[in-house]
Amino acid sequence: MATKGKYIYEYPHPAVTADCVVFGYDGKELKVLLIKRGKEPEASATAYVGEWALPGGFLEVEKDKTIAHTAARELKEETGLRLTVKDFKEVGTFSDIHRDPRERVITIAHYALVKLAQVEASTDADRADWFSWNDIPHLAFDHDKILRVAFSRLKRDIHFEPVGFDLLPEVFTLPQLQNLYESILEVKFDRRNFANKMKHYAILTEVESPTPRRGTRTPVLYRFYKENYDRLKGSGFQLEF
Repeated sequence: MATKGKYIYEYPHPAVTADCVVFGYDGKELKVLLIKRGKEPEASATAYVGEWALPGGFLEVEKDKTIAHTAARELKEETGLRLTVKDFKEVGTFSDIHRDPRERVITIAHYALVKLAQVEASTDADRADWFSWNDIPHLAFDHDKILRVAFSRLKRDIHFEPVGFDLLPEVFTLPQLQNLYESILEVKFDRRNFANKMKHYAILTEVESPTPRRGTRTPVLYRFYKENYDRLKGSGFQLEF
């Protein structure tokens, strides 16, 4: 029978954290949001101070309704980005016994897609910044592994969800869209074939230019046609290249 007190069981419990892989896109390259770890004044021991890491932090047992709420709260505290729990996709659980030198910590990783925004470090982060996918520094803890797994999940999801359009501005060009898909899928597409295929899917709407286009160098602008995409998805549609 459980004894009365604050905790029911006597055996040790692990700490639980949420880590956030946040992807952005600058029109040419895929970006990842990282924080530089600072000292933790409330902790009896510190880890990887001064090193780059994914944003994230500890579950507040009596405050966070779900681990996704932890992810949203920690991301806001460390970078200033405000996302809702619906913006996060769970990537997986990472529980290696040696992943955190401070104590036994199990983390649940999530990824989110955002339009590039200004970020500002706070709390235990000394700095927050966007890094190009091909210029990621070595990360603290097992965050290199988490980042690879999240990227693999993104590459899979891009065939089933309109994730590419979550990273683009509301109005974009076909070259911008192609560059994004090439960045995520790590392939190169023929420009004409890519354009024809995207137009064939009928998930883009051409935006009328406020001024007449002069010559052939003025790019055509498009918007994502979400209503048609949703209809196609309902019939089992997926993007194939």
